[in-house]
Amino acid sequence: MSTWVLAMDGVDRRLLLRLAALRHPRLTALFLVLTRLGDPVPVVGLALAMALLEGMVVPGGGRGPVVALALAFAASQLLKRWISRPRPALPVGLGSLVQAPDRFSFPSGHAAAALAIALPPALALVGSGQPAVALLVLVPALLVGMSRAYLGVHYPGDVLAGWALAASATLVTLLLLP
Repeated sequence: MSTWVLAMDGVDRRLLLRLAALRHPRLTALFLVLTRLGDPVPVVGLALAMALLEGMVVPGGGRGPVVALALAFAASQLLKRWISRPRPALPVGLGSLVQAPDRFSFPSGHAAAALAIALPPALALVGSGQPAVALLVLVPALLVGMSRAYLGVHYPGDVLAGWALAASATLVTLLLLP
């Protein structure tokens, strides 16, 4: 595990314990639904639908979300194996509320994927003078990331890193696509 991930480990553990202490049945139910939006089938399905519609429904839809998703996914999988940060281990009674898809935690692939498909159209919406609509696109994606820490399968730093990957993948996508 890299030195800087180890350095942030204490802060991440404290934040994760605070999040676990905030759990409430209604909030947990909401986050259990939201976290599934970041699963591979919904994310890939939505990205492909946006590509097929070529931006007819959502400005910036087109290929941008597909390319950003592919870049973010590849980077997150490489980093997970390189850094090999174990999933959070919470005390009994505060453990993970969902099954983790793999052994490694850093970065959050769900956070990266959800934001990677939301950020290209959100930026296009801001550019076309529709920032309120852009927020409607971004908020669910950000909540997917937050759900991962709340449910105990990621540290908050993993989620932040996933979002940073998505932003980087989106930037590269904007530079690559006309």
